[in-house]
Formats: sequence, C-alpha cells, structure tokens
Amino acid sequence: MNWDQVEGNWRNVKGKIQQKWGKLTDDDLEQSEGRRERLVGKIQARYGETKEKVERQIDKLIDNL
Repeated sequence: MNWDQVEGNWRNVKGKIQQKWGKLTDDDLEQSEGRRERLVGKIQARYGETKEKVERQIDKLIDNL
C-alpha cells in the first residue's frame, strides 16, 4: 500500500497504527489527518524515537497492510 492509499483509507488504517503505537490518542491520529509527516511527528513526540526509525516502522507497517 502506498501513502496515497493510506490517506484514502485513513479511517481503516489508523486502527492498525494505534495498535502498534498505543500511546497515540484519537486526537493525535485525527490531527495527523493521514499525513505522513504529521504522523511521524506525533509518534516521535510520544515515543522519543528518531525520525528515521519511525519512518522505517511506518513503512514496514504500511507494506504489510
């Protein structure tokens, strides 16, 4: 799945994202609006991970959907 597909299916995809990153709130996910950079920033803020690590994890999750 590419990121354009993620944005189009955001309601379905955000459940998978919240399963992986349980510290993310519904508000975090709504504010990111399916936009990759916003989501990366939210995950970084909650988990203290590097941007590169978060991006790799997101890509892996999305590839497996």
